Amino acid sequence: MFKKILIANRGEIALRIQRACRELGVKAVMVYSEADRDAKYVRLAEEAVCIGPAASNLSYLNMPAIISAAEVTDAEAIHPGYGFLSENADFAERVEKSGFQFIGPTPESIRLMGDKVSAKQAMIRAGVPCVPGSEGELPDDPAQVRRIAKTVGYPVIIKAAGGGGGRGMRVVHTEAALINAVTMTKAEAGAAFGNPAVYMEKFLQNPRHIEIQVLADTFKNAVYLGERDCSMQRRHQKILEEAPAPGINRKLIERIGERCVTACKKMGYRGAGTFEFLYEAGEFYFIEMNTRVQVEHPVTEMVTGIDIVKTQILVAAGEKLPFTQRQITINGHAIECRINAEDPYKFTPSPGRITTWHAPGGPGVRVDSHIYTNYFVPPNYDSMIGKLIVHGDTREQALARMRTALLETAVEGIHTNIPLHRELMVDAKFMAGGTNIHYLEHWLEQHKR
Repeated sequence: MFKKILIANRGEIALRIQRACRELGVKAVMVYSEADRDAKYVRLAEEAVCIGPAASNLSYLNMPAIISAAEVTDAEAIHPGYGFLSENADFAERVEKSGFQFIGPTPESIRLMGDKVSAKQAMIRAGVPCVPGSEGELPDDPAQVRRIAKTVGYPVIIKAAGGGGGRGMRVVHTEAALINAVTMTKAEAGAAFGNPAVYMEKFLQNPRHIEIQVLADTFKNAVYLGERDCSMQRRHQKILEEAPAPGINRKLIERIGERCVTACKKMGYRGAGTFEFLYEAGEFYFIEMNTRVQVEHPVTEMVTGIDIVKTQILVAAGEKLPFTQRQITINGHAIECRINAEDPYKFTPSPGRITTWHAPGGPGVRVDSHIYTNYFVPPNYDSMIGKLIVHGDTREQALARMRTALLETAVEGIHTNIPLHRELMVDAKFMAGGTNIHYLEHWLEQHKR
């Protein structure tokens, strides 16, 4: 096991990894920007290094600064968390060439799955079902592009090969709009991701967003930890998640989970990862793989009892997975609400000082958050300030616990999206289960403030 790990992230995930290190008896080095000097995990740290000013490109995206911090503190490994550099293959490569262990997949796996075209081709080879579409990058010839669209069938969606986070995609309903959409998406992709390549897929009308969590070691062992339903989204950004997904046959989940495990073994995958699917009319369609720990990992931890972050560290240290597929069971139901510093209906960011913070409690309630009373939420980063997770024996019990927990939660001094979550928890269609990825946006249209 490592003696010291550097945590190259901020916010609740930095605190989450710090806690995992403490449980393993590993020293954690925290890096922080000037804006995060007063963060809870920095105050709790045994060692902390300032790596630059507030701007992400000068701090949390500054590869030389992070690697220098690891060198001066004698860290042996670097955990990237999620976001920032967590899926940057060049960073993973620089970490390992500098003599540190990257707590995540190999640079080769990150590159393979980071390009949506190569990822889809790898999944087809592994027998994982994919959305019908172009076999690879779209050609430059407009006539060929039109032929592909006609074969796939309208509506289609044009996606950036190097895209992510809901950016670099455009839905096309008619042939007349096709070529212009492709040209615009290519330009956006080149500017945003440094890669103008785009591909085409059939646009599914009412799918759910279902993902499969996997863990793999360096001994060709891999497991899946059930599924999560992440269909409650706004502009492709998840608002809340739950596990297991309501109303999906367990045999279907087992079948798709086994295929994900096979894919991990074929590509020599290492660490934690998530296969994301669209699910419609009893069929799963692969869309992408996230080669890191996910924001919503706690719901899987709550229903399996497996600590995903600790397992990431164990695997990176060269240990075998401490469990087999047969030992993994899904118990009860878990729901996670992302708590964001923003107007609950206009979604405008609301940075500032928190004058009151009261966390909820009770059976089956977990709060993953780095905030505290008098904490200043900086305007420089993502608006998420924490996650409220509940577990119950049944989905109904989990919903009841979440309603109670949301009522108990108090954040003053800034706006948060807690009022939105309170409304969603009593929405009849969400309570029934199985809402699709468009549901929340339609709901927001009907509930305009």
